[in-house]
Order: sequence, then structure tokens, then C-alpha cells
Amino acid sequence: MEYAAIRHFADKRYCYAMEKGRFLIRIETKKDDAARVILHVQDKYLPLKMMDTRREYSMEKLCSDGMIDYYEAVIELDVVCLRYFFEIEDAVGKTVYYGNHEFFDEPVSDIERMYDCPQTLREEELFVLPEWARNKVVYQIFPSRFATDKAVPDEVWYQAPIDHKADLKGSLRGIIDRLDYIRELGVDILYMTPIFESDSSHKYNIDDYYTIDPSFGDKEDLKELVKKAHERGMYVILDGVFNHTSIHFFAFRDVMEKKEQSKYLDWYYVKDFPLVMEWGKKPSYKTFAYAGYMPKLNLQNKETADFVIDAASYWIKECDIDGWRLDVGDEINHAFWKRFRREIKVVKKDALIVGEIWHFAGDFLEGDEWDSVMNYPFYQAVLDFVAAQTLSASGFLGRLNFVKGNLNRKLEGYLWNLIDSHDTERFLHSAQNQTKKQMLAASLLLLLPGMPMIYYGDEAALNGGRDPDCRRGMLWEEERQNQEMLHHYRTLIRVRHEYPVLTEGRITEQYADDAAGLIGMKRQMNGQSVWLLFHGRSGTVELSGQKGLQNLLDGQQFSGSLGDYEAAVLLE
Repeated sequence: MEYAAIRHFADKRYCYAMEKGRFLIRIETKKDDAARVILHVQDKYLPLKMMDTRREYSMEKLCSDGMIDYYEAVIELDVVCLRYFFEIEDAVGKTVYYGNHEFFDEPVSDIERMYDCPQTLREEELFVLPEWARNKVVYQIFPSRFATDKAVPDEVWYQAPIDHKADLKGSLRGIIDRLDYIRELGVDILYMTPIFESDSSHKYNIDDYYTIDPSFGDKEDLKELVKKAHERGMYVILDGVFNHTSIHFFAFRDVMEKKEQSKYLDWYYVKDFPLVMEWGKKPSYKTFAYAGYMPKLNLQNKETADFVIDAASYWIKECDIDGWRLDVGDEINHAFWKRFRREIKVVKKDALIVGEIWHFAGDFLEGDEWDSVMNYPFYQAVLDFVAAQTLSASGFLGRLNFVKGNLNRKLEGYLWNLIDSHDTERFLHSAQNQTKKQMLAASLLLLLPGMPMIYYGDEAALNGGRDPDCRRGMLWEEERQNQEMLHHYRTLIRVRHEYPVLTEGRITEQYADDAAGLIGMKRQMNGQSVWLLFHGRSGTVELSGQKGLQNLLDGQQFSGSLGDYEAAVLLE
């Protein structure tokens, strides 16, 4: 047994309240190292001679990531403080006991050598998530390129490739006019990239956080969009660019004009004067990614933090938006995000807070900062497994299971899974225009738990290379749309909505066949069972065991084989 791989801390990651009186405890071991794991618990304060409070729980292996097995147990609690340790037996029958970061040959009897879990403390740290958002389908809109209410010639709207400066005259009114299309697709949540006043097409360099960019419309247009989305059962999330401003933002303008005498000097991280903001030179102040036109805000400064939180609260109060996606969220300090969550949740208790982060984000997802993140590890896994063909089926599951095994269990239904975005090349481009590969990627996106985020136009096979070419005008004419792709997306979303077992069900069987590029998993809930099959390679693979079951994706009996990059949802 590899002792160095055994890992547990009595913190919010490994020991937390799922609800009042119901707790989850987790431990990690080396893959396939443990034959069984037993959790031993007892009351900290009640002596055994007064009352024997000792209990044992068999821990379930939740998943494996290729190197680590994740074991969990869910227990009921009604104590002041719990003490606990683990019993781990390996494949040859050797048993070790693990408590308070020490190993023992005998069961732990000294409570000071056990782990500690104060019940009330953990319950007060309960991760409360907006119930309305779990497993909902998100649709990302780039407003300047999605839809317009103005006359724009086809040669302008459909130009490809496209650059940053192209003016397609996208507008909020254009989005309002297309709400029925979005709802008919099956979307639950609209997420729009920034809509506030800015001189760029992307609006990530904001001049005025209290003004809708005039090219998009005004506050009344946003109010109408939100109202009509709500009437259709949809929610609206805005993009919060709080890491940096534009150089035209009032505070930075004052710094440029008054230099060291500016009362807004502490709003930024200015190293020295004169300010260096020339293209090709490193700025003399902190910025987003060394982009001189995007100076970074100092959110440790209370006045700056007050301004940002007031602005974020304003749009919830004024237009009833349902939450914020936070740009470059991982480059802003934790103390600010803790305050942001507290104050935004006062304004709207069930507002959704989603951070942009391109790597594992456990430190932001402990219940006191964000509700979710854009799940770029999922994006990379799908890209490698389907588009690039560099990741095996077991490797794909391993990457997903690493995230699953290291985050609060509640988050599984809230991660914003994606296969592309306004910051990446279109998946279809990554897949060398192979539509079957994108259809498989869409199946992985829309048939697994989480909040799948569809980048506008993917459903119609909109193409595009790296930013800015991934931001082309939406395909609106039917003859420009790939109708087979559109039908596939609509079918996947319909099946997702009609069969909650896909997202809420418990995995009872799971396997990966690396030689065939095949992933299979069985989910069960309320007496209903479904098999999900994903074939990530060209050619045909035979699955005689499921032959004859109904395939929910085409309504036919399953033939027993999957073709190139094909998926199936089989109802038992």
C-alpha cells in the first residue's frame, strides 16, 4: 500500500455538510491500492463509558482519475463535534488505520489521534447554490455579432475571416427579436459577453459600467430583453469585467491627467510615470495580459471595491438580471470575491456567480466565493479526445473524474462545461471541419451533468479560427445552416430535459475501452436506467449487450453498433 498517496484533510474539501445533519467525508488512495475503506466515527465529548457512540461506515469508491481513487461516505450527524479515522485494507489483506495524518497498526482509540469535525461550523459553511441553475443549458452570445435590428448587407454580416474592427451592428434589440429561436433550441440561460460602453467590438475594455454601449441600445432595451427572456422561462447572465477597465474610464483618465496627484492613483497599480502604454512595450502599470489599454484595478482598495460591487448590484436591481460571469476572475484576490458574494446575494439571494478560470479552481469553489466556473478542463478533454485524438477514452474519464473527485459534490450540476467560446477557435475548426466530430463533442457536452454552454452558432455549424475569427456573424439563413447539426443539438437538449436521469442519476456502471475509443456509463434514478455510449474514433464498434434497446437520440431500436464518432442514449 502506498502510504504517500493516502490523503485527507478535515477541511471543506474533504469533510463538509451537504445539508443540516448530513455530511460527506472523502479520502484519496492510490488507484487500485485499496480493497476496502471503512470510516470509523464517534462523538468527541461523550465518553465511551457513558455512551458508546462509535459507528462504522463502508466508504464507496466514487471515481478514479487514473492515479487516484476517491472514496466517499455520507453520514447523518447530530453531535457537537465528530471525531473519526479510516481503516484501509489492501488487495492482500493488510490493514492500516489512518487518523490525524498518522498511520497506525491498530484501530485508533485516542480521540486526539483522530480527525475533528465541528458540526455547527461546517453547517454554517454550507455551500448554498441557486437551485434554478442546476444542469441548465447556457447559450453564450457575443452581442456585436449575434443579431441586429438594422440593415446589414450579407457580404458584411457573413464576412469570413473576420477581424476585431468589423462592425456588424449587433444589438440588444436584435437579440430580443431572436428569443424565440433561442428558446426553441431548448436554452435555459442567456449569457452575454460585455454590453457596457466601450470602443471595441468585444467590450472587455469598459469606459462606463453604468451605461449600455449605444451601439447595442440602452437600459430600457436590456430591461425588455430580461423581461421577455423571463416570460419564456429563461434567465440572463451578464459579463462582469471587474479585473480591469479601459484607459478611458474616469478613474484612469484622472490618473493620466494628474499623475501622482490623482485621487484615483490607488485604484490601479501604477509603478512609475510617465505612463508607458505603447504597443510592443511593457506597460508601466499592471494590466490584463500586458495590454496597455486594459489597466488592472486594485480591488484591495476599498473605494475601488465599493465601486465594482455597487455597479454589479445596480444592474441586478435595475434590470433584474440573474447573475454575473466574472472575467479573469482568478487574477482577483479571494477577499474581494468573498465580499462580492456576500453583498450580491443580499441584493438577489439566488443570483448565479460564475468565474472565468482556465484551470482547476478548487480554491474559488468552497462555498464562500463563486457558484461555478467555466469548465475549461472539460473543454481541453473533449478537444484532446475527439478533435485531436491524442487522449484515450480512459484518459478522458480520468480528467473528468479528477475534477469530480476534488470538488464539492453539489458542484457537478453547476460547472459550465464548454467545447469552445469567444476566446477559442470554434470546435469545428479544431476538428478540421469534420461535423461528425462536433456532433460527438456536442453529445458529450449535452448528455453529461453540469451547465453545458453552447457558443452561439455552434448548433448551426458556424466555423471560425482563433480570436477574432471565432466571432463571426451568426448564421441565420437556413441555407447557410447545417440542418443536420441543428437537429442534433435540438435533439440532445430535448432528451436532456426529458430524462433527468442523464444529469441527476447515479452512475452504477462505467467503463472505457481504449482500443475502441469507447466510453460507456449506466445511470439510474427513480427506477429508470439509461446507458450512455460515446464512440470517439472512426470505424465501427460492436456492442451486442445493448442491442435492441431504444436509442433516445433517434427513437429506434439500437442495432448493436456505433459508427464514426457516434453517441447513443439507450433506455433500459
